[in-house]
Amino acid sequence: MDDTLSITLRFGSWTMPMTVRRDEEYIYRQAEKLIKERFNFYTSSYPGQNSEMYLVMTLLDIAVQSKKSEMEVDAEPILSRLRPLLSEVEAALIKSEK
Repeated sequence: MDDTLSITLRFGSWTMPMTVRRDEEYIYRQAEKLIKERFNFYTSSYPGQNSEMYLVMTLLDIAVQSKKSEMEVDAEPILSRLRPLLSEVEAALIKSEK
């Protein structure tokens, strides 16, 4: 079975044929949807700009959101290390109460 898929993304009058991995098709479709949503937001919020300006606004918006996501701290590695320690503390407290 072929691991790739040919898809076409559409942005306004532009079409973008692509070959993507099958397991990533959903991601590309969601990215297409996000770009369209943000582009439409800027065209309706800031009328009178040219298409290039709307594209730049959209690109900047998505890039900022991406950077914010990267900067969020993933607490799971810390929690996974603290859980055994917490269990030991709880066990020690129960033992000292007896």
